Amino acid sequence: AFGLASRETEEFFTERDEWIVGLINAIIFLTAGLIGAFIVDPLNHYFGRRGEIFITALILTATPIGSGFAQSWEGLFAARFVMGIGIGAKNATVPIYSAEMAPARIRGALVMFWQLWVVAGIFLGFCANVIVKDTGDISWRLQLGSAFIPSFVLGVGIFFCPESPRWLMKHGKIAKGYNSMRRLRDHPIIGARDFYYSYVIYKEELKLARGAGYFARMWDCFAVPRIRRANYGASTVMIGQQMCGINIISFYSSSIFREVGYTAEQALYASLGYGAVQVVFTIPTLFLIDTKGRRTLTLITFPLMCIFLLAAGLSLLKDDGSRGEQIGPVVLFVYLFTIAYSLGEGPVAFQYSAEVFPTIQREQGMAWAVCINNTFVGFYAGLNLIAWFMVFCFVRETKQLTLEELDQVFSVPTSSYINHELTVWLPWFIKRYLLRKNIPKPPVILEKEEQVEKVLE
Repeated sequence: AFGLASRETEEFFTERDEWIVGLINAIIFLTAGLIGAFIVDPLNHYFGRRGEIFITALILTATPIGSGFAQSWEGLFAARFVMGIGIGAKNATVPIYSAEMAPARIRGALVMFWQLWVVAGIFLGFCANVIVKDTGDISWRLQLGSAFIPSFVLGVGIFFCPESPRWLMKHGKIAKGYNSMRRLRDHPIIGARDFYYSYVIYKEELKLARGAGYFARMWDCFAVPRIRRANYGASTVMIGQQMCGINIISFYSSSIFREVGYTAEQALYASLGYGAVQVVFTIPTLFLIDTKGRRTLTLITFPLMCIFLLAAGLSLLKDDGSRGEQIGPVVLFVYLFTIAYSLGEGPVAFQYSAEVFPTIQREQGMAWAVCINNTFVGFYAGLNLIAWFMVFCFVRETKQLTLEELDQVFSVPTSSYINHELTVWLPWFIKRYLLRKNIPKPPVILEKEEQVEKVLE
């Protein structure tokens, strides 16, 4: 297309073609991380959570259609440039919107529907590739253009959702905020309790940040100890999502399977299976994330991802035996890697980042996390172990705690937290799960309530 050769016609595939294809593929991530993520605050301020989501849905409905009708690679590049801005803004807002509305005890499962629908969208994309594979020269246009369907559904559906009660509270619309919270809880008394608790904590936060502008609140994400510790955790899980290498497999799965030895059509079906594995094995995490916890899931799955991805790479070295003996191990270990990702880092990254920041700095904190996620380039298999170590040190458990109770979690100094994990949690984990001793789980380390205000100061 556009006079650019494909990799399948290697004799015509020039270095210029490779650079242009790479630029078109990468521009979405760059604009999402460097532009889209950082316009979240003004968009949320002026239009609210629902309004911002509707605007980005419009962008993500128009740009795929524009991509499908592009008449030059420059036009396709421009469409994907704007698309990346919409993706970055949407990625930073939707998890926040979900986290602010969900009850603490099931917040993980409800926010995790974000990841479930992301992988469902990837699967539907692979389905679209299979459906249009025999349509000739317009197949790629249909593949790109079909992406408008989910965003159109999002734009329509958001009108039936209430505004975030915490956003309404933050903008002085107290009565509307209470009514929104009441709609989101089983009983008006529960809604009043949750809203009042959020309001009291917010007023305390406001005393420390009164009049702070955009850049001052962004700086708070690095300067204020409680917020900085939350930033450590959010940045860790976001970087970890890039370290593990899942995006390379998602975007180039068909190419990977062709390199292994599949035909182009067989590679499409293998990619379809890869997408189906992601959807199926994300579902169990709906039940695990609020019981086992965000941190536990990532600590368990990162070593498995390292092993499976390394095994897949080593399997490529086998060049003897039947075709099935060469292809089978690679596909098996790619699928096993995907299963481990779907049970841990996949759903945790955006879920965790959306909930750990205080109300006032939530947009700035999430913007930084999305920027990290979209612009960091990972080195894959070996870095899964580094990500595991970073999770152990910086990612603090948040399951079944209200967004306001997390102040006590992140008010514990990092050195004290790591010391507790090494001397208390890790010995318990070894005795309980490796030595199989039935011993009680130690309590989570929390800063005493009377000391939290001093830490915040």
